[in-house]
Parts: sequence; C-alpha cells; structure tokens
Amino acid sequence: VRVAESGGGSVQAGGSLRLSCSVSGVFVGRGCMGWFRQSPGKAREQIQTVSTSGYSSVAESMKGRVAMSIDIVKNTLDLRMNALKPEDTGMYYCAASDKHLCKDAANPSWGQGTQVTVSS
Repeated sequence: VRVAESGGGSVQAGGSLRLSCSVSGVFVGRGCMGWFRQSPGKAREQIQTVSTSGYSSVAESMKGRVAMSIDIVKNTLDLRMNALKPEDTGMYYCAASDKHLCKDAANPSWGQGTQVTVSS
C-alpha cells in the first residue's frame, strides 16, 4: 500500500483548503485509512479515519470544520477543511492499510505529509 498527499498550502485564517491522498495497493472502500496532523511541539493527532465499518468521529479540535470523503473513481481520500485557524498549522498526513478494520491496522503506510500554514 502506498499513499501520497497533496493540496497543502498557505491560507489566511477563515480560509479553506482541500487535501487529497492518492492511494495505491488497496481500494479506498475496502481498507482502513485516514488523515492525521502534527502541529509544532504537539503530538500527532488523528483527524478522522474510515474503514469498512464506516467513518470514525472527527477530532474535537476540528469538529464542524472538516469533511472527509472517498473518491472511488480516483481512489483518493479527500479532506476538506473550512474556517481554518492559525492553530491548524502543521503537517498533514494520510495513512492507509489493506486491513478492513482500523483495529487490525497496526502498521499502515504513511505519506510524506503536506504542509498547511494558516496565518492570522
């Protein structure tokens, strides 16, 4: 399984970004995958995951501001983010596994990440 993120960039507070994760080696509707982020000086945070059992809850820090979706034609996992805040600045990572359930996905494949910078 391989993943590659794209779509990061710099925006002003209140702006929007759409991140995309291109997945190969597993169909996006059949494995466990998700978006994570790591802000400077903080631990990596799970934003949301999806598997054959459905979508997980969204991280409290981003609730109401993100929408994650799969594109079965492009085989991508997309993350739309709105009302961005300076504290959303960080590296955003996609991870994917061919395991059907996330509880079984001990060693997913990670991408290189894409930088998101939100200025005030």
